[in-house]
Amino acid sequence: MTEPSDHPLLAAVKPLVDAMGAETVPPGLAEPDDVVLSWEGREIVAVRLPQLSESLDHILVALERRHGMPLSELDRKAKQSVVRSLEARGAFSVRHGVETVASALGVSRFTVYNYINSQEEKRATKRRDDA
Repeated sequence: MTEPSDHPLLAAVKPLVDAMGAETVPPGLAEPDDVVLSWEGREIVAVRLPQLSESLDHILVALERRHGMPLSELDRKAKQSVVRSLEARGAFSVRHGVETVASALGVSRFTVYNYINSQEEKRATKRRDDA
């Protein structure tokens, strides 16, 4: 019999769990907000989702890894790209999200809002041009 720690379901979901900054726990230790995953009718693992603020921190660390440097050292265009990516992932719906991102990018909150507004203006222009 395959032990839960060696179970193929656990191996399959591990990259997703890691990318989200979540953690796995035995199903017997699952809390009400955990997501219990089953395989062929048997509970295999519970996924403990991070708090939204922890998720944002995890995403920022992952972006630094992807860029190979602190986000504050990126050029303006790369910082705008980071803000676009974070906006698409809902980062600014998290309390203090703009402040957290501004700090990581080494810019002011005003600059982050400008990056966000610039993207909204570009989308609105594109919609008008497509119409």
